[in-house]
Amino acid sequence: MESKRKSRLGHVISDKMDKTVVVAVETPKRHPLYKKTMRRVVRYKAHDEKNKCQVGDKVIIVETRPLSREKRWRVAEIVAKAEVVEISPEEITREDLAKITPEKKAEEKETPEAKAEEAAGEEVKAEEGKTAKEAEPKAKEKPKEEVEAAEAKAEKKAKAEKKKAKPKEKAEEEKETAKAEEKPEAEAEDQPS
Repeated sequence: MESKRKSRLGHVISDKMDKTVVVAVETPKRHPLYKKTMRRVVRYKAHDEKNKCQVGDKVIIVETRPLSREKRWRVAEIVAKAEVVEISPEEITREDLAKITPEKKAEEKETPEAKAEEAAGEEVKAEEGKTAKEAEPKAKEKPKEEVEAAEAKAEKKAKAEKKKAKPKEKAEEEKETAKAEEKPEAEAEDQPS
């Protein structure tokens, strides 16, 4: 006779409680209007009598009588054990990170952009027929020229802004002088002779 109890396959996401694990069960479901398949994740608290489950284990849980306020499932079997991490995050030191970072830098150098730059450098050397040391100073001169051109543009912009500001300042000064001249004339008219 086949069991009438429901069973689910999921991953253990927490084992901090005593004789209890939290199991995440993922079920695909199609959206009724858009027909896109969505992930529906439900978390169940399941009874683990011998505390054998660890985080990441793949387990089958089976429906059972209420064991507590939220526990209605128990772990039937552990399908696959999770890989044990050799080192915990708290134990990682700067030395361990230093070992990892050079590998990343080596990988970054192999990007297509880096390869293109290397190829361009080799072409320049081949055209000139010079060694790498002789080709480097010319490569450094180009950025200097570019920097000088950028500085010249900045100076032109600054001069143009000053020229624009000068007419405004002159107009303001003329208004102030005109007001100053009008005030004595208005005061002279107000006084009886």
